[in-house]
Amino acid sequence: MRRLFWAALGATAGVVAMRKLTSTAKAYTPEGVAQGLSGLGEGMRELAAAVRESMAERDAELRLALGIDEGAMDPATAQSLIDHPTSERHPH
Repeated sequence: MRRLFWAALGATAGVVAMRKLTSTAKAYTPEGVAQGLSGLGEGMRELAAAVRESMAERDAELRLALGIDEGAMDPATAQSLIDHPTSERHPH
């Protein structure tokens, strides 16, 4: 019974090792490298889309906070505040 157990364990380990070796070797073929790079490219596209979306949200928040879209501030004052954000703001 022990021999059967160890033989089954050895066969299983051999199959697992062979599959791992085959998948690793396939990853270094030109096709495998191309698949890896296409996955990387897709990830970069998703990251860029998330950054663009976050930038648009932040831009909308800033515009609302500054009152640019609501007409609460004249465009010259808004531009001055954008150009010099740390200067004191003088109400008109």
